[in-house]
Amino acid sequence: MNTDPIDRLSINQITVKSWSLAETVRGCARANIHNVGLWLEHIDETGVEQTVKLLAEHDMAVSSVCRAGFFTADSARERAAAQDDNRESIDLTAGIGCDVLYLVCGGVPQSKDLVGAREAVKDGLAELVPYARERGVRLAIEPLNPLLCGERSVVVTLAQSLELAAPYSPEDVGIAVDTFNVWWDPRVLDDIARAGERVISYQVCDWLVPLPHPTWGRGIPGDGVIDFAPLTRAVTQAGYTGAIEVEIFNEEIWASDPAEIIEVVKTRFAQVF
Repeated sequence: MNTDPIDRLSINQITVKSWSLAETVRGCARANIHNVGLWLEHIDETGVEQTVKLLAEHDMAVSSVCRAGFFTADSARERAAAQDDNRESIDLTAGIGCDVLYLVCGGVPQSKDLVGAREAVKDGLAELVPYARERGVRLAIEPLNPLLCGERSVVVTLAQSLELAAPYSPEDVGIAVDTFNVWWDPRVLDDIARAGERVISYQVCDWLVPLPHPTWGRGIPGDGVIDFAPLTRAVTQAGYTGAIEVEIFNEEIWASDPAEIIEVVKTRFAQVF
């Protein structure tokens, strides 16, 4: 039986940033897309009950929720506050029936202690896993591009993510493969193969040349230099068969009509994936 590749397409809410959660769900449904990646603040704003109702009314599945983590603050008080937020994030994720919550692990703290920050990630994860397990939420460790080490994540390679995940069952802790963050890594294909069932999310966007901005400069697949075929083949061979989530941070795209952007994404997705 033939399967339409668009069936695997998911639109991450940040790609259509000007839309509310309700507008995102309805807009994707109009475009015959039935997977979406949601952000915690929009779930909180909309409310769990209303979010669940919207998803059911439009036959929409949630491929992932962004994002928790941020384990690397210098003070114990700040780290405890981050964990309170993380537990609330797990509750929201479970409440809407999603089982994949992204972890952005946190950047270099004011102390500039990079080694200590990476230890703090390890300790924070150990504290959080039992809470997530009890609620049926898998934590997806997302390595970010090294450009973002100082600001957002001291975890910058899949190898680091796998090392962090190793003490836990793949049912509890997996990794997220985001093309923008890992395409450059000469070990990426080997690390995806090594990850196997720990690959629990696959996000895609392109690397534009020149890069407009290290955070807000991502492109629609096909607009940049990333070769998606080997990456997609690797995650498939690792056993991942879930949604392929298009997540684009780009101010020019955000200023465009979201419905038009979705149509462009659909066309490119069919061509590239």
